[in-house]
Amino acid sequence: MKALVPAHGTVEFAEVPQPEPRPGEVLVKVDAFSVNRGETFLLEDPPPHWRPGKDVAGLVVQAAADGTGPAVGQRVVAHPPGAGWAEYAAVRTDALAVLPERLAAPTAAALPLAGLTALRLLRAAGPVTGRRLLLTGASGGVGHYVTELAAAAGAQLTVVTANAERGSRLRELGAAEVVHEVAGARGPYDLVLESTGGAELPRALALLAPRGRLLWFGQASREPVRLDFFALLNGPVSATVRHFSYADVDHPDGDDLRTLVRLTEQGRLRPELGLVDDWRHTAEAIAALRGRRVRGNTVLTLN
Repeated sequence: MKALVPAHGTVEFAEVPQPEPRPGEVLVKVDAFSVNRGETFLLEDPPPHWRPGKDVAGLVVQAAADGTGPAVGQRVVAHPPGAGWAEYAAVRTDALAVLPERLAAPTAAALPLAGLTALRLLRAAGPVTGRRLLLTGASGGVGHYVTELAAAAGAQLTVVTANAERGSRLRELGAAEVVHEVAGARGPYDLVLESTGGAELPRALALLAPRGRLLWFGQASREPVRLDFFALLNGPVSATVRHFSYADVDHPDGDDLRTLVRLTEQGRLRPELGLVDDWRHTAEAIAALRGRRVRGNTVLTLN
């Protein structure tokens, strides 16, 4: 089968063996997949034998041998550990969700990583109704979903995005305030959701209310963070910084994927596809994502 494999910092097509599902896996004919920024980082120095592809949507063409999961012919969205940028992918039955008829594959493919991150990030945040939140790096898919979910829960959310057009869209989705850099935000905030790193994290930390919390879930700037204890004395009296990983859960991804599908079907979550193209142009899509020319999710289709 055809698959996209790491090559020269990006991807190229190669012929690889079709996956043979294990007893608790289905074989999915991939219709669409989403490209995530973290995968573009890995492509620069890929681990041995690794192939990209964690967000896919498609058709089950072989059911699981152990009798679990969807039947042949059912459409699914799935979150495999990798190798999803291919014609076929083997996926564990507890890492997928069946799609309703009216949810298109490109839209569904935009849900897994960004949606799971947003959903679990807000769970880690705890009750947000009436609380003041600051979200940095809000231009991408995670920022979009966090804005929708937090606003629906009653949070007073300030988002940071350098793009004015994207800021207007986030305001439409429920953001109470839009700023173009952390320095323009007006604290204090009860909670900061930080994904930029570099010099922006200490600036955001200084905007917390006393005993506020900062959840650190990314480092899009790719610049290390430097914290100065004495500089922090000019900010909150005390604060908590927590490293967050969306993978830190005790239940399979399928449960949360079903939640994301349900919210999308009900119109309460509206994936925004910033770029949709044929998978022949995946290398160009990766370049656009790296160049921050895509606002929202980047999705490639095989049909």
